[in-house]
Amino acid sequence: MAQPTQTFADEVQNAIRGFVALVTGKRDAAAYFDFSPKGLVGSLIAVLIAVMLAGFGPMLLGAPVPAGAPTQSIIINGVLFAAQAGMAWIVLRQMRRQDGFVPYLVASNWVTLASGLLLLISTLFGEVGIVMLLGIVVIALLTFINIGRFIVTLSPLQIGLLFISQTVGVFLALGIVALVLPPPPM
Repeated sequence: MAQPTQTFADEVQNAIRGFVALVTGKRDAAAYFDFSPKGLVGSLIAVLIAVMLAGFGPMLLGAPVPAGAPTQSIIINGVLFAAQAGMAWIVLRQMRRQDGFVPYLVASNWVTLASGLLLLISTLFGEVGIVMLLGIVVIALLTFINIGRFIVTLSPLQIGLLFISQTVGVFLALGIVALVLPPPPM
């Protein structure tokens, strides 16, 4: 396991190595993440950065953004994060694998930041970026499965149940957000 006394910069470097290990299917991927309370906080900071990049990243790259869109993006991404984490907690609790929640959350949070950065980079490539989106989806699925396999040590059936429950939770959260938030301005 990564050393809990490391700096945030060290934690970021280790998380990048962990992300690459998850993408490439290395069994030692868990060794790169810090599952201590400090590591959990660091991973929550990573998610906060990812949410902010989703909201303000296009503006930073000079893309025209309708008024209010960054705020809506931040709210939606925050709700989706809460839905995903909440469903993971519920399902892991039902599986009697609460011990896997913090490791799952830490690794998933760092993967969220890496995916967010890749999505932001894809916007720089215009129409070719759409092809990159397909690759990012494949990477996201691969890392999800490998977090289940190597970080939480779930069986294939348990990984499938976790995936289905989170998908349902995210779609329900999107439905609720759609009912509450007005549509983004054009």
